[in-house]
Formats: sequence, C-alpha cells, structure tokens
Amino acid sequence: MMNAENIKIILIGLVLAGFFFDKFSSWLNVRQPVPPVPDNLKGYLDQAKLLEAKSYQKVNFRFGMFSESLSLALMLVLLILGAFGELDTYISGITDKPLIQSLLFFGILFIASDLLSLPFDYYHTFRIEEDYGFNKTSPRTFFLDKIKGYALALVVGGGLLTLLIWLIATLGSGFWLYFWLVAAVFMVVINRFYTSLILPLFNKLSPLEEGELKSAIMHYADQVDFPLTNVYVIDGSTRSTKANAFFSGFGKQKKVVLYDTLIEQHTVEELVAVLVHEVGHFKKKHILQSMLLSVLQVGIILYAMSIVVNSEQISMALGGARQAIHLNLLGYFILFSPISSIMGIGMNMLSRKNEFEADAFAKSTYSGPPLAAALKTLSVKTLSQINPHPLQVFIKFSHPPLLQRLKKLEA
Repeated sequence: MMNAENIKIILIGLVLAGFFFDKFSSWLNVRQPVPPVPDNLKGYLDQAKLLEAKSYQKVNFRFGMFSESLSLALMLVLLILGAFGELDTYISGITDKPLIQSLLFFGILFIASDLLSLPFDYYHTFRIEEDYGFNKTSPRTFFLDKIKGYALALVVGGGLLTLLIWLIATLGSGFWLYFWLVAAVFMVVINRFYTSLILPLFNKLSPLEEGELKSAIMHYADQVDFPLTNVYVIDGSTRSTKANAFFSGFGKQKKVVLYDTLIEQHTVEELVAVLVHEVGHFKKKHILQSMLLSVLQVGIILYAMSIVVNSEQISMALGGARQAIHLNLLGYFILFSPISSIMGIGMNMLSRKNEFEADAFAKSTYSGPPLAAALKTLSVKTLSQINPHPLQVFIKFSHPPLLQRLKKLEA
C-alpha cells in the first residue's frame, strides 16, 4: 500500500495532468484557422461571421485559461499545504458528530467554491455573452437563479450526501450497492419529472399555442404513431438569444420542449424537422439507453469508491490527522478523475452516434433539407466553430460537428 506522501504526489500530478490536457486540446482547437465559407453554408454564413465566431472562441479560451488557472493554483496550494486536513481539524473542534462534520466540510467547500466562481460567472454573462449579443439575463434574474440553485443544492444535493455518508458510516465498504439503488431510482424520477418539478423553478413553460406549427407537429406525430400531447414552449429568451429543443421524460410525463428563441428563428418546416429529430431519439431508444448507461456508470463510480473510502492514507495525504470519510471522498474524486474522463469520452462517442441516428430518422420519416437548414441557422446564430480540431471533437463534443451532419443529411 502506498504511503500518504506518495498519494499526495499522485493527487497533485492528476490535478496538473487533467488541467494541462484539457487546455492543450482547447489550445489546438482555438488555433484552427478560419476556413473559407463552405458552399453548403453560403447564404447562411459569410467570412465576417466566421471571423466573429473565431473571436468569440478566442475570448472564451482566454477567459477560461485565466479563471481555471487561478482555480488550479488555489487547488495546488490547498493540496501542498494540507489545508483540507486543517479544515477537518477545525470542524472536529466544533462538533464530535461524524455526519455533521462531513456535511460542514462539504458545505464550506461548496460555499467557498461558488463565491470564488461568482465574479467569473457574472463577468462571462454580462461582459462576454453581452458583447456578442447573447445575454438577455438581468442581474436580478442572475442572482435569483443563484439563490434557487443554492436551495436546490441544499435540499436535493444535501439530502443525497447525507444519505451517502450515513450509509458509509453504517455499512462500511458495503454501502455502494444500497446507495446505487437509491441513485438509480432518483435518476429515473428526475428524468421523468424534470420538466414538471425542476425546470419550472427557473423557467416558464407554456403549452404550444394552436396554430400552423402545432397542427404540423400533431400531423407528423399521427403519421409515425407517436402519442404526443405535451408540446411546450420555454421562455429561453429571458436569459439568452441562443436556441434549443429537447425531449424529456417518458410515459405520460414525456414532453417535447421548444425554446421561444427557436420558434422565432425558424420556419414551421424547420421546427417540425427539429422536433422529428427529438422524436428520433425516443424511437431509437436513445433516452432509455443513456439512462441505463448512466446508472451503470454511477454503479462503477460507487464500487470504486467503496475500495478507498476507509483509507487512512488518503486522509493523511490531504493533510488530515485522522481517517475521515469526507477527506477520503474528496481524495477519491481526484484519484478517479482519469477513469471519469475516459467514461465521459465514451459517453460522448455514443451521443454523437445517437445524434447521427436521430438525424437519419428525421431524414427518412420527414425530410433532410429542413433539418439541415435548421442546423445551419442554429450554428450561425450561436457562433459555432465549423472546423473544430478532431481531438476536441473526440474528447468533448456530444454532438457531431455541423459539416459532418450536413454531409449525411444532404447526401
């Protein structure tokens, strides 16, 4: 078994490796030259818009380098000085109840982390997004969203964390199977009721009004025998000009949600094509597939956690004077980060495959050109990069690059 000093060196090495690998792939991506306008994007895009998209990409890259470098420096200082262990010692002087100690530990870290990131979030929203014409959020909405997020984190996140720590303290390494079952049920419930319970806390959902668009949607749903009664419009324009659409839930709770910005920017035919793409995800069982894989992924994470959760050496590597569940959990998530990254890459690969399949479904059951037109407009409106670096696509993209999708849709 490795001693605490060796584990500390590994923790520091993993933090550094993760940061530099992420920034290297982003650097390669931002160095991609501005290409000439492809023939199939003429009429939607010009060279000035491509230059604007590159400017937006560079600004975000520099901002991310600055803010994340500060976070890296702080994390390294905390690890090297053993500050997490010092925090544990301080908390243990306040209360001798292990569960309360763990909750206080993570609560302090959560508050400190969020307060440190708050100025950067504010700057990104009200300076960068504002400068490029995306931001529609008011300061009032920004801070209300933060407060609601804190409340949700306290109730939901705090409840799950309390249960996790209690199970670890009660069952030892055998906790993982019980918490996995709880997590699986929680994930299913959230997926089923997200648009009914969580989303309305932040956005207003309204049934799609009667008219040409709704009639076209319902006509298509009848054609492919897709029972659809819940089509909603979300007030995305209160926060951003960026547009989106998504499918959520299953059974009687399944809903198709269109952003009001999407409706403003597209024709009826294009909007139906976007919805058909979302229906394709359901018909191809992508939602169920992703849910099952996510549950499996959580099981792997929890099982691996059970192996190290009672390690005294990990606690000591973080500067602790004793073995503590919360120190081990923190150390574990750093140690597990390479495997987590690999799993994330695998999920992105699957997601890109599923996006191609949903596009193909839309093309075969409706029409390819309207979806292609919608994707072109979305890409231009959001200043998306049309020639991302292959490494960046492989690591981070959950959707295929635009030109790859157009090649299949317009074939």
